Amino acid sequence: MYGMSETVDATAPVEVDAERTAFRRTEKLYKLYKTEAPKRRKNLAHRKTDLSGVVDFHSVLKSFRQDGATPAGIFKYECKGFRLPVFCFEKRPGFYFIPGALTDDEQVHWIRESLINFPQPPNRTNHTNAYGPIFDLFDAVQNNRVLVEAKRTSSAVDPIVVHDKTNLNSQRFSFSEHCIITNSVECCKSVPASVLLRKLRWSTLGLQFDWSKRNYDVCLPHKKIPDALCLVARKMAVPAMPKGEEFQPEAAIVNYFGPSDMLGGHLDDMEKDWSKPIVSISLGCKAIFLLGGKSRDDVPIAMFLRSGDIVLMAGGARECFHGVPRIFTDSEQADIALLISQFSSEADICLRDYIRTSRININIRQVN
Repeated sequence: MYGMSETVDATAPVEVDAERTAFRRTEKLYKLYKTEAPKRRKNLAHRKTDLSGVVDFHSVLKSFRQDGATPAGIFKYECKGFRLPVFCFEKRPGFYFIPGALTDDEQVHWIRESLINFPQPPNRTNHTNAYGPIFDLFDAVQNNRVLVEAKRTSSAVDPIVVHDKTNLNSQRFSFSEHCIITNSVECCKSVPASVLLRKLRWSTLGLQFDWSKRNYDVCLPHKKIPDALCLVARKMAVPAMPKGEEFQPEAAIVNYFGPSDMLGGHLDDMEKDWSKPIVSISLGCKAIFLLGGKSRDDVPIAMFLRSGDIVLMAGGARECFHGVPRIFTDSEQADIALLISQFSSEADICLRDYIRTSRININIRQVN
């Protein structure tokens, strides 16, 4: 359900409201801005945001269990054989919200997979075009390694081979314990693995999505989505599936959000059959999700997404603009204290440090 996340300038000037659509005005309302504190130019404070208009489905669920009531415009969806609570908006058919769908253990598992295994080639990431296939990124982070460009001496006679995006052996960079300094004219390009992880924005599973062409490129090498993730997707997709049909996971996009990242309003329209849902899993820090209408001029509904929540978008909801204007990384709003406590061993330090200020979204799709 999400495309690439983008890093935004938190101190950027505010555009004139009249020039914005209703969706953009709402993005601006919740987007993370920073303001300069008086007399201290370098001391930046977060602008306070009014969150009173944001739908909290965890509170909706709690109230429903107490008195069986739901807020105006929201109803509990009854799906035979599906045991988890599902809520919908009356004016957004095809949208389903499943609060707390994943257990703490399941969340920990998919966070590990998203950081350790999902960025592994042949899966592509936002780093692939620049560096070629990068293997074992998270292991390199844990061992403080540096990605170093393969050295070529001036005596080399073979022409430099241009990176082939279909060839996993066309590695131009590899990890080293440190950046090798040489006296040759040709410099050695390098970047710490920790920086690459922090700049990781997306990875693609199953059929590979080509961002430049905005389609699925069947020529790119790929392997099937892991069976365990397919099982989760099939199970959770049930409320949004046409009667008698089973969801067939064929591709997934994993988005990685840092503290000031956002995802602008967009449509997910590259799949052939919009009657089949996109299954979207939220992990890590809490975020605000905007669900608009079929025009950017429609005022979007704002809601919280917490770790373990799952959203389905099918049918009419696939035609609705949506985005993520903000994630919360402060201890008061992030809502991940319990999740962080699950990463308690010394081996989990890197995972704990990462997820404390990050959000991961796994969205699984049926392409054909």
